[in-house]
Amino acid sequence: MRVDDVADVERLTAQAFLDVDERNRLPGAAPPQLRPDDQAAQWRRRAEHALTHDGAGCWVADSSNCLVGAAISLRRESMWLLATYAVLPEAQGQGIGRRLLDTALEYGASCLRGMIVSSPDPRAARRYRAAGFDLHPMMDGVGVVRRETLPVPERVREATTADIDLADSVDRRTRGAGHGVDHTVLAAGMAMLVVDRPEGQGYCYLRSPGAVYLLAATTERAAAELLWAGLASGTAGESVQVPHVTAANQWALDVAVGAGLDIQTRGYLALRAMRPPAPYLPSGHFL
Repeated sequence: MRVDDVADVERLTAQAFLDVDERNRLPGAAPPQLRPDDQAAQWRRRAEHALTHDGAGCWVADSSNCLVGAAISLRRESMWLLATYAVLPEAQGQGIGRRLLDTALEYGASCLRGMIVSSPDPRAARRYRAAGFDLHPMMDGVGVVRRETLPVPERVREATTADIDLADSVDRRTRGAGHGVDHTVLAAGMAMLVVDRPEGQGYCYLRSPGAVYLLAATTERAAAELLWAGLASGTAGESVQVPHVTAANQWALDVAVGAGLDIQTRGYLALRAMRPPAPYLPSGHFL
């Protein structure tokens, strides 16, 4: 993958994931939409960041000078992460996805652990299991927050650049590896909340007010306080999502239920040589 591929890869992945969302839409759910322009711009920045730091883990497949698939993988300390993996619907069933994933996996051959946030696509789940990953079903909390249930987040504050080391320390305790350079691009485009007390530490990134993107903490109490604060930052009446909750993170379901959200199943957290991290809500891209 090259820098001048980024725009095409963004469109490719947006189309591929829209197809997955349409095929897996729950009854009564709103029709899925193509990635909006502001999120597309964020996606391109994340891809350029990956190319800068993990160029050897970023690959594309082309056919007749047209990109039909892509895989972006990262190495952070002793962990390999699959940030993006997609093949256009019309190019599937030809072995392209298998070759892309095998090539990306080679980039993480020296890593002890691995993590992937998988869509509900059964073909992706089958591919990850065949590659040796354990599949852990995930859930989302979805709906409009009952504002009257929101507690006062007394211990949560806005983060500063001095909190990046704290975040990496929490990462290592929860998932076994820090996010390292990823905190730079995360903090540049998102609000970050922090809890830093002797009895518990943690942080949470918000993609937008009320939209939790990534959360890690050393205790369930600190994690719950961060999640409540993230939900409280949203606007009354707007739908929110508590994403990527595994069974190991029942505290997040308790917050979601307490806030009046519905619980829905959504994809898998695919893990190699590690337990589901907790208290932890992974992001789709930086995990």
